[in-house]
Amino acid sequence: MWFFNSPRIVFGEDALEDLEHLEGQRAFLVTDANMVKFGFVHRIQGYLGEAGIESQVFSEVEPEPSLQTVRRCAETMTAYQPDWIIGLGGGSSMDAAKAAWLLYENPDADESAINPLETYGLRSKARLIAIPTTSGTGSEATWATVLTDTERQMKLSLGTYEVLPDIAIVDPSLVASLPPRITADTGMDVLTHAVEGYTSQRHNDFSDGMCLQAAKLVFAYLPRAYADGSDVEAREHMHNAATIAGLGFGNSMAALAHAMGHSMGAVFHVPHGRSVALFLPYVIEFTANGGDSRYADIAHSLGLPAGDEVQGAASLVAAIRRLQASIDFAASVQALGIQREAYIAALPKLIENAESDNQLFFNLRFADSEDLRRLFEYAYEGRSVDF
Repeated sequence: MWFFNSPRIVFGEDALEDLEHLEGQRAFLVTDANMVKFGFVHRIQGYLGEAGIESQVFSEVEPEPSLQTVRRCAETMTAYQPDWIIGLGGGSSMDAAKAAWLLYENPDADESAINPLETYGLRSKARLIAIPTTSGTGSEATWATVLTDTERQMKLSLGTYEVLPDIAIVDPSLVASLPPRITADTGMDVLTHAVEGYTSQRHNDFSDGMCLQAAKLVFAYLPRAYADGSDVEAREHMHNAATIAGLGFGNSMAALAHAMGHSMGAVFHVPHGRSVALFLPYVIEFTANGGDSRYADIAHSLGLPAGDEVQGAASLVAAIRRLQASIDFAASVQALGIQREAYIAALPKLIENAESDNQLFFNLRFADSEDLRRLFEYAYEGRSVDF
């Protein structure tokens, strides 16, 4: 048995105006300092004011939010007693909002072990709105939250259906000024969600179409959004693609590229989208070499040669490589500037982290410790996977 879960999604031009129709007393905004600096927080508070809702801001969320930040946020939230929580920003802010909300509603919960088997009793105090300001993580449409345990140098892939946002507001005006590097990183994150969501062990009829559509949108519009940030059409389609991919993989699961990307991101502090998408072509080759994959479907949907699974997987990898080149995206770990000696020394930790990541188990071909070691090595050198 599986379920399809979705928030109420408000999208398109002027989507933020939906905030004027909220009913409530207090809203608590979880965000980062840049959202304050660039005026986004003030803009959101203006709409809340029109609805007669007071608001307070927690703007201390860092990239790849830590457990410590989430606890501090929850304490501030508890003192304010809001009936609306708003996660404003990239995936880090939305994920921190989810976890802090859970602690606000259930102070005795272990935020480092959030899982779908527990019952947390959310929505007795507040509901959650997610407002993305990057076109990447899809966190506004998923029940996942990724936090960082700084002491153990590892990312924690957590989640419960209860933290799925009640409302997702997908307004393209919030991404109009994204710089090219963030546009590239977050856009490739969308593609990784789409490909892994379609090919995970939990793929299903309900999520498949969303994953394929998201992949199409990325190939069509990411190069345009990267080349010209003022391309309104490209920005809007990429913003929608991120949420669509979130619905897709959020209702199937991600897979091995995410396990490896989470691992490297925690050890070498590589942004999430950049790390997971770097590993995607290597994971496709590894999985296809096992003889059980679904990449030909994706290739066919994109209009690529896909006479059989072997050709389809090869076509998809080649297309991803071309896309990466068009947006100056690192195709190997070495291209990130990580020194070989440091990387080799970190291999045991990289493997340990990946093996502890639950996304590992949803890949169609399982990777054991030796497979992971070789995959990390091949990805460093930029070698095609031949095993």
